[in-house]
Amino acid sequence: MPVSVRSRRPLVASALGICLLSGCGVWAPQESTGGVTGQITLGFVNGGTSEFHTCLQESVRLTARNNNVELLTANSRQDAETEAANIEDLIASDVDALIVQTVDVDALKGDIAEARKAGVPIFLTSVTPDDTSDILGAVVVDLEEVGKLDAGWIEKDAGGRAVSVGVIAGAPGAASDVLVDAFTDGLPDSAEVVASRPGMYDPDTARTVAADMVRAHPDLDYAFIANEEMAFAARKAFDAAGAQDVRIVTVNGTDEALAALKDGRFSATVSNSAADTGELAVENVISLLRNERADKIEATPVRLVTADNADTAPLYCPPAG
Repeated sequence: MPVSVRSRRPLVASALGICLLSGCGVWAPQESTGGVTGQITLGFVNGGTSEFHTCLQESVRLTARNNNVELLTANSRQDAETEAANIEDLIASDVDALIVQTVDVDALKGDIAEARKAGVPIFLTSVTPDDTSDILGAVVVDLEEVGKLDAGWIEKDAGGRAVSVGVIAGAPGAASDVLVDAFTDGLPDSAEVVASRPGMYDPDTARTVAADMVRAHPDLDYAFIANEEMAFAARKAFDAAGAQDVRIVTVNGTDEALAALKDGRFSATVSNSAADTGELAVENVISLLRNERADKIEATPVRLVTADNADTAPLYCPPAG
């Protein structure tokens, strides 16, 4: 096995909540073929341009380079039709497999079938469909656990008080829906979600949503925001409206967010390293294509981070250079 970006300890697939136990297991070596030999060519279809997507792509790129893998990339910019066209184009480029950070799991079903017909397996990052039998594998972020961790922090901080919560989601479909549903389901009965709107993973949109939200609910206590880029924009909108007391809980664990935890702009975040996700994806695809033993579904570790433990949070992006 070629040398990876850095060593790491594999996780147990059964720890996943998001894979729903369907298809989780080990992809054993097949006796009938030796798998792909020689240099591997991969296609990577990214779902957007947020910091998560950018760091994920850089991790995929670095790990591919360090494993002598040729990499072709495309970006779907949060549009399911563009994703379908990107997948079609990369299949035509004769790749050995596709890694896809999907825009919409439901819309992806047809693309998976098309790729399977062309003999090009698809490997997913962040989420999986309920039925994983038609994909090569996945590295997932346990979004249910992420949402529960943020909700649990609010429950502890609120201490049984009746509180109001606003939600700024990502883009409808795929990861955001799973994340938001887990968060709202994990809130205590004393917490009421008074507003929920998509921010489309766009800071400008999130700023507008946050301004509207605090205008309609001036006594808002907490805001759950689906990524840190939107959370920074929302913080500015809350502060401009005189709502400095709104406590923000969010997702990712970037360096900028760790600083915001320390100075009080954010109250909690959940780290899910894009660097780890990208590295695991490329390494596992290589192993599965070569019929080497590997987990079909593997998890990126997640962890609640506050000001108290920010100094020990995992690395979010690959190191520069």
